[in-house]
Amino acid sequence: MAETAWNHRHILSLSRLTPTDYATVVDTAVSFRDVLSRRNKKVPTLQGKVVTNLFFEPSTRTRSSFELAAKRLSADVLNFAPGSSSLTKGETILDTAKTYLAMGADLMIIRHAATGVPQAIAAELDRLKTGVGVLNAGDGQHEHPSQALLDLLTLCTVLNPEKPTITTLQGKKIAIVGDIIHSRVARSNLWSLAACGAEVHLAGPPTLLPPGFVEAFQRSPVDPPELTRKLVQHTDLEAALVDADFVMTLRLQRERMSQHLLPSLREYHQQFGLTHARIEVCQPAVKILHPAPVNRGVEISSALMDDPERSLISQQVTSGVATRMALLYLIGTRDRGAAIDAG
Repeated sequence: MAETAWNHRHILSLSRLTPTDYATVVDTAVSFRDVLSRRNKKVPTLQGKVVTNLFFEPSTRTRSSFELAAKRLSADVLNFAPGSSSLTKGETILDTAKTYLAMGADLMIIRHAATGVPQAIAAELDRLKTGVGVLNAGDGQHEHPSQALLDLLTLCTVLNPEKPTITTLQGKKIAIVGDIIHSRVARSNLWSLAACGAEVHLAGPPTLLPPGFVEAFQRSPVDPPELTRKLVQHTDLEAALVDADFVMTLRLQRERMSQHLLPSLREYHQQFGLTHARIEVCQPAVKILHPAPVNRGVEISSALMDDPERSLISQQVTSGVATRMALLYLIGTRDRGAAIDAG
């Protein structure tokens, strides 16, 4: 693979990425996907680098995926567990990050329940002129960039398995359904999918999708003048689903709900849960995505989730390793322009 231009030390929000950046991530991830299909799945790209996973919030897929991605790139990995750390003794989050910095961390992957923690750590590391890159692995209700980028790879791969590219998303209708107000995944996907030319339609209960929600995503500060984002908000689920090429349903994040926003889980499923019958108004070849973990029988029926002709949930997990390898590679080699060793 040829050397790739990449100008971002941190990936904290997708609002700062351009269509060219998205194309770079997808192209790089495709190269690593090919590496992962080999018998020897490791490359020496980040040999000697230290990647630190600072997960202050529970995670299965994201943490394991980042750890595996770093190891596939031959990096050394340090994992942080808040329950057994000095946080329990009163140490601050910034001091925890500086501890790992003193151990030689080159990259920090950060997840936290509060919005802005990765940004605060990145700002402090920049102030200290460390050169350390920070990847936001999910902060509060703000963003989850790597999830949206693996979704992007998944979609592009379905549309063109041989040569996935963001141009295949032009004009495709993608519905995002469910608990949108609490979803950092939805926010990141709004930035990425619309920037790549997709028509994004949102639907959810009024308590989980307030009026005017999409207005904040109509324009990014780095959008080229010719880019017009196509974002539509619906109160009716069927309107969002009609002729959709892809449907992404979101987990009900009851841990972030401070008040009763739904009558019951059963009623939610009846009104907004995805089933085979409900997606009949979509395109005949419609595919279903979910960022997981999934509440079966709430956001989506078990039959639809387990339907190999419809569900892309397993493919999303597979795309996660290649995508996160791409992100670690792009940030970790930013100053030296290393090329992927295809071996």
